[in-house]
Amino acid sequence: MFRLPFQPDARRGSAPSTSRRYRLRAHYLLLVSALIVACGGDSFDKIRNIRSTGETIICFGDSLTEGVGAGAGEDYPTILSRRLGVTVINAGRRGDTTAQALQRLSEAVLRNRPRLVVVLLGGNDFLRRLPRHETRKNLEEIVRRIQTQGAMVAIAGIRLGLFTDEFSAIFEETAEQFGALYIPQVMKGVLRDASLRSDPIHPNAGGYRLMAERIGEKVKLLLQEADRLRAQSLAGSAA
Repeated sequence: MFRLPFQPDARRGSAPSTSRRYRLRAHYLLLVSALIVACGGDSFDKIRNIRSTGETIICFGDSLTEGVGAGAGEDYPTILSRRLGVTVINAGRRGDTTAQALQRLSEAVLRNRPRLVVVLLGGNDFLRRLPRHETRKNLEEIVRRIQTQGAMVAIAGIRLGLFTDEFSAIFEETAEQFGALYIPQVMKGVLRDASLRSDPIHPNAGGYRLMAERIGEKVKLLLQEADRLRAQSLAGSAA
């Protein structure tokens, strides 16, 4: 029979002292936390601005965010909104490179009091064969400005290139460097499956639905933890 470390054992005749019980319980909770992480649980300790007081969730990107290739309401931000049960602003614009996105960041994102911004960019940089160091620099500046505004950032990773992929490391490394949530390979398998794409470079409704599921899975957990910490902070302030 499973028993907590601090649970009395009738066969022993007595329970541990109160102080020892608390120590055992603390050790037990640490063990459970370690097991959760080892089994693939998400830890958000390094996410910058997790206690953000912002108000909106914004998806910022290019045609993959705008929803080119699908009908109205079939873009991934709209599907994500339904999955999360909150309003999500679609700030995607077809054709944007990271440089073009940076130019419109203030108007499209920062003025809307963001709490969390999901950034999905880089595809057009790759298609136009722009230097990788420029893509990295622009993406870093986008993340920095969003975080300076007090919002959390999630970076959606995509694989670019059929045989080699010289861009995907930029997304993961930027997320690690700036304390952003990294969501790996949100388009994995989509463009290789004719039933999930509308053309060679854009998903269809089914493809965007799959993207929303992958992004939503990570974002939902982040928001749950952020809500918990924000409630904790409010309770502490009221005490």
